[in-house]
Amino acid sequence: MVSPGARRVSTCGRPLAVLLPCILASLAPVSPAEAATPMAGPPLTIHYLERRVERPVPLNNEDPIPDDEGAKGADLGLKDSNATGRFLGLSFALDAKVVAPGDDIRQAFRDLADPRLVVVNAPAADVIALADLPEAQGSVLLNIAAPDTRLRDADCRKNLLHVLPSRAMLADALVQFLAFRRWSRILLVSGPAPGDALYAEALRRSARKFGARIVAESRYDPQGGDVRDTALREFALPTRGPEHDVVAVADEAGAFGASLNYNTASPRPLVGTQGLAPAAWGRPVEAWAAVQLQGRFRKLAGRPMRPVDWAGWMAVHAVGEAAVKARSTDPAKVRAALTAPGFEVGGFKGRPLSFRAWDGQLRQPIFLLWPGAVTATAPIEGYLHHRTELDTLGLDEPESACRAFAGTPG
Repeated sequence: MVSPGARRVSTCGRPLAVLLPCILASLAPVSPAEAATPMAGPPLTIHYLERRVERPVPLNNEDPIPDDEGAKGADLGLKDSNATGRFLGLSFALDAKVVAPGDDIRQAFRDLADPRLVVVNAPAADVIALADLPEAQGSVLLNIAAPDTRLRDADCRKNLLHVLPSRAMLADALVQFLAFRRWSRILLVSGPAPGDALYAEALRRSARKFGARIVAESRYDPQGGDVRDTALREFALPTRGPEHDVVAVADEAGAFGASLNYNTASPRPLVGTQGLAPAAWGRPVEAWAAVQLQGRFRKLAGRPMRPVDWAGWMAVHAVGEAAVKARSTDPAKVRAALTAPGFEVGGFKGRPLSFRAWDGQLRQPIFLLWPGAVTATAPIEGYLHHRTELDTLGLDEPESACRAFAGTPG
C-alpha cells in the first residue's frame, strides 16, 4: 500500500540519463516546508503562443475540439518539468498568450519578453510568418498543431522544430499497416477542404512508397445537406468503384467521414481521418506507462488527452529535459542542448524520441487507433531503415527538399 506522503514509481517517459531524479521524485515525500522552499536561480520562461481558430460544429453530437487543446498539455508539461527540475535547482514558468482570429500574431510574438523558447499552436501560415520574423532568428519555435508536410520540406526553417507528426508520417503509418495486412487496394474519398486535399496527397505518396494502389478516387462535398439523414443513400455512389480492400477518407474537419461507416457501397473497412485513424496520441493509449500520463492529464483538464495536447506537453517537457541536460535555465544553453545532435527525450511511446537533423521533425511512433483500442503501432514490424525504423515514417532525408538544416550532423 502506498503511504499518503509517497508517490508511485514510474519512468515518466524520460531517457535513462535523467531517470534517477524522476524515480527519486516519485519516491520522496514532499513536506509543506519543502514545497514552499524557493528554487535556486531564476525560472526559465517558456512562451506558449496560440492562434484561436474557428471550428465547425461536429456531427453526431460528438464532443467539439476543446478551446484549451494544446494549452492544457503545455500546463501539464510545466508541472512535470518543475517536479523534475527541483532536484537540480531548476524551475520553469509558462507565459501563455492566445491571439483571436484576424489579429496580428506577429505583433503578439514581438510583445513577448525574451521569446527564445516558444511553443506555437497555430496554422502553417502563421508558423512560417513567425519563423521568418527578424526577432525570431535567435529563437526555437516548437510547432505543436500544424501537420503540413511542407513545413518539413521546402518551407522548413532553421529555427523551427515540429513536435506534432506531419501528414506524411500519419499516412505512412496507415499505409504500412495496410501493406502488412495485404490490404493494398485503396478507394479514396476526399472532402472539399484544403486540409482534405493535403491529407489525400499524403495518402497517394504513401501508397507509392509502400507499394499500395489508389484504385479509384471520388470527392464528396457535404455542403447544403445533412448526411446523418441521407447517409444510407448518399455514399453509395462516391464509394462505388473497382475492387478494393479499404475505403480511405480524407475529412479532417469531420464533416462527413464518420457517417461513411457501414454506408459504403461494398462492405469494406474505413481508414484515414475516420475509422482506423493514425494519430500521435489518443484515449486508448496505455502502454509504456502512458496510462499515468493519461490520468494526470484527465485530472488537470477534466477530459481525455488529444494529439495536440500531447504535443503541447511534449514540447514543454522537451525544453525541461534540455534544461536538465544543460543543468541550466539560461535560454541560450537550453536552446543548444535542445538542438544538439544527440538530444533524446522520452514521450511515453516506448522508446527515446529525437529531432531529425534534416527538417526538425520529432521522430516518434504513430498509433493506429480505433475507438476504444490501439490496433497497431507504427513503424510496423518488417519496415527497416539504416538509421532507425522511425525514419520510415514521413520524409526521409533524401526525400526532403529542406535545406535550412544542411550541414547539421545527426
